[in-house]
Amino acid sequence: MVFQPRASVRLARYLLLCLVASLAPFAARAADPMAWRDARNISELIANLDLWIDKRTGLPRNERAISVRWIERYSLAQLPESQHAAYGGDPRGLYDPETETIWLVHPWDRRDPRDVSVLLHELVHHRQAVAGHWYCPGAQELPAYRTQQAWLAELGLEIDVNWIAVVLESGCTPRDIHPD
Repeated sequence: MVFQPRASVRLARYLLLCLVASLAPFAARAADPMAWRDARNISELIANLDLWIDKRTGLPRNERAISVRWIERYSLAQLPESQHAAYGGDPRGLYDPETETIWLVHPWDRRDPRDVSVLLHELVHHRQAVAGHWYCPGAQELPAYRTQQAWLAELGLEIDVNWIAVVLESGCTPRDIHPD
């Protein structure tokens, strides 16, 4: 079958339009701040949050696989000291850079935006592991909390965090300084 030049151009435009229209739901979903709610599992949720982090920060993706595990609050003491996200003073998540594992503290619900923001916070730490030098692990906390705050703000929510403690932690100063 031979097409006239104008008909073939129209056909090419039509096919291009169909291709763009078929990809539009994905693009719109990635830009939608509420798209995380449609995630059917933790992998989809992480993929959605990674897209959000890509668009809102300059942090490079960490191509190494991340592991997500859940833990009871009373078992936190068994984990090595790592960066952590807290809500109202209670630890809600931890990132262990040695094992590249995010630990989420029970109860954790992927439909609760505050719980999801803790996962986002820990994903930021996973990216920070490849983003450059940090003077101390605590230096990573302020950028992670600011990213968490920005994500919650897009949802019309405020973060419940002790900013003074976060800034002190991020300062990398020794804790017990006593004059001799």
